[in-house]
Amino acid sequence: MKLHPSLMCINWENIKEELEQMNAVDIYGYHIDVMDGHFVPTFGLGPQDISAVKNLTNKEIDIHLMCETPENYIDLFANVGATMIAFHVEATNNVGNALMKIKEKGIKAGIAINPATPLNQILPIIDELDYVIIMTVNPGFAGQKYLSYVNKKIEKLVRLKNKEKLNLDIYVDGAISKDRIKILAAIGVEGFVLGTSTLFGKGESYKKIIKSIIG
Repeated sequence: MKLHPSLMCINWENIKEELEQMNAVDIYGYHIDVMDGHFVPTFGLGPQDISAVKNLTNKEIDIHLMCETPENYIDLFANVGATMIAFHVEATNNVGNALMKIKEKGIKAGIAINPATPLNQILPIIDELDYVIIMTVNPGFAGQKYLSYVNKKIEKLVRLKNKEKLNLDIYVDGAISKDRIKILAAIGVEGFVLGTSTLFGKGESYKKIIKSIIG
């Protein structure tokens, strides 16, 4: 199981102390949302934030580009320490070019797909992917409700991965609770982005929460 706390939800005023606590528990990497105010109406974290996180951890730095023309940003985020970069298939007409740019940097390449986007949009390039992020809320805002109609798409991707023996990880992102993690892990989801539904603002230590998820 690969757990990625979403740093959009962290207390940035105490970033050093927050990361020290999370570095000490069994997480795989940090999920960092980069939002341009166009593809989604909000703005997210930038290169200086990624650089700060990189200096405080040896965990994976998982960049989620919620940006139009993401191929224009890959060099920038690769150069400040990204080890994983995913972009939205809906955000570019040059999916193949964007994937090639990521792979040329020696970085894990991923695709994110919105709740209403059909899975067949990524089938032509699925062999090139290291991971897929299925959004279970509409991107851009924390605190939304889980969209249960996405379950069918998750199950379909798991079946396809198993049938074709694809070498990729399946992640989910959005309103991921402890109960949801148990259900989705049981059907074959490997990666989970953790936000306010699971990890942040719970009045418990990160260590205790992560231990309760892993079991």
